[in-house]
Amino acid sequence: MSFLGVEQSLTGRRWIGPSPELDRAAEMLAQQTDLPRPLCQVLARRGVPPMEAESFLSPKLRDLLPDPRSLRDMEIAATRFLKAVRDNQRIAVFADYDVDGGSSAALLLVWLRQMGRQATLYVPDRIDEGYGPNVPAMSQLAETHDLIICVDCGTLSHEAIAAAKGADVIVLDHHLGAETLPDCVAVVNPNRQDESGDLAHLCAATVVFLMLVEAGRQLREANAQGPDLMAMLDLVALATVADVAPLIGINRALVQQGLKVMGQRQRPGLVALSEVARMDSAPNSYHLGFLLGPRINAGGRVGQADLGARLLSTDSVTEAEALSRRLDDLNTERRDIENAVRAAALAQAEERGLDAPLVWAAGDGWHPGVVGIVAARLKEASNRPAVVIGFDGDEGKGSGRSVSGVDLGASIHRLAAEGLLVKGGGHKMAAGLTVMRDQLEPAMERLSELLAKQGAGQAGPADLKLDGALMPGAASVDLIEKIEQAGPFGAGAPAPRFAMPDLQVRFAKRVGETHLKLSLSDGMGGGLDAIAFGAFDGPMGERLSNHGGARFHFAGRLEVNTWGGRQSVQLRLEDAAEAN
Repeated sequence: MSFLGVEQSLTGRRWIGPSPELDRAAEMLAQQTDLPRPLCQVLARRGVPPMEAESFLSPKLRDLLPDPRSLRDMEIAATRFLKAVRDNQRIAVFADYDVDGGSSAALLLVWLRQMGRQATLYVPDRIDEGYGPNVPAMSQLAETHDLIICVDCGTLSHEAIAAAKGADVIVLDHHLGAETLPDCVAVVNPNRQDESGDLAHLCAATVVFLMLVEAGRQLREANAQGPDLMAMLDLVALATVADVAPLIGINRALVQQGLKVMGQRQRPGLVALSEVARMDSAPNSYHLGFLLGPRINAGGRVGQADLGARLLSTDSVTEAEALSRRLDDLNTERRDIENAVRAAALAQAEERGLDAPLVWAAGDGWHPGVVGIVAARLKEASNRPAVVIGFDGDEGKGSGRSVSGVDLGASIHRLAAEGLLVKGGGHKMAAGLTVMRDQLEPAMERLSELLAKQGAGQAGPADLKLDGALMPGAASVDLIEKIEQAGPFGAGAPAPRFAMPDLQVRFAKRVGETHLKLSLSDGMGGGLDAIAFGAFDGPMGERLSNHGGARFHFAGRLEVNTWGGRQSVQLRLEDAAEAN
């Protein structure tokens, strides 16, 4: 049954409210904890019982951090890493070109620098070399290094790692493993097939962080001291959010603590990037995922692949400012390229239909650096797993994004094993692939079958899930701050969304090309401001601008707006429906 009777909103969605069971759980929480009812709605949705509410709202790393040695090969990896440090051996870090890879590399480079050691950074070019270790690069690195550490890559790179003759190789990764592992010193990966899967939700930077925790333990056992790892949690938080790892359990605690570290503004690269991104408030998960992450990724997408890792690892303010400006420019270029590909991909996908288990599009000359972002846009538009492929001749390189509950990486991996792909891999929420043109249609048809077996395509593309209803008078800064304690919010932990029923539009103003600024009133002295980003990309902008005095239900996320030193409540408007 729809919430507030909204079967079709201004954006074409049905509103879904909390179930009776969730309402009862929220009521029990409110009675036993004295917490605000809206916060209890959020806790109930997360399955938090009353006796665990306090610990959930204040997660402690010491309670949640897993023993690094619970991961296979971890002790071996840390021991070999410390031997290289003690013996002043030549170390190379081979990193993926995304935020997780850059953050993982930066963790190692910063740790080593604080121990008085240096390492060579190598990030492959996305277009010329592709994802992960390759034979020429690994053989070349092995000629001049004693230890190569592959971060956020390497689990499936059997041939490339075998080419690193004369050097030891450690893999610190989180991508889905095959039945056999590369022949190297250690493969630390929570998604190895012989792991329990209890830590499968970790990103690569957290795996690297855990190795540094184990290294610190071994140093203490030898009466030595390592760097302050708590000061590096800003990098772990950034990678966790940007790599769309679910914000549950240890991930949530790492991000919450990492945001506090970032707020201390001690890392030159993140300070400089925050300035060019015009971040004007304390960092939160939105900033990491939508302001900082895309700019760091821009180097690997359309520019120089190692820019992100260099920015995150530098201790030079001057270098950080120069790299930040370069990445900001590249992000603008990336956005222009993305817009062109997105328009073509969306038109093609719509023609094929957005209600199948898989939404996909492919085109000649589509830049491989943006196909992943465009896949994410298709996923958002359809609430289906999406794959976008760019062809250069007969070979296509693609990227996919999944929805909650559907393991895309496993299906891509199976497709490669069946011979329909040249290669492919990834994790639950994201994957990459290479496919020949004559195999495109059968590969996508088979992928659709595999995803359908996991339930893809069953969810309604037009459902907006809400945590309840609030009147403007109840939406205070204090309430929002209390709700934020249940965060950070992101993948696996959606931001709370509330409906504001039966309100009038007192004021509406177009802002920029597509945004809409509103002032809302309940007609009884209560009201609040709202901002609807991209409202004019669909019908909502025009209808609310020309409201004609009609009353509407509004839905979105409450946030605190700071302006001129004063704080006020603002609704980040996502949808609206006429109140009948």
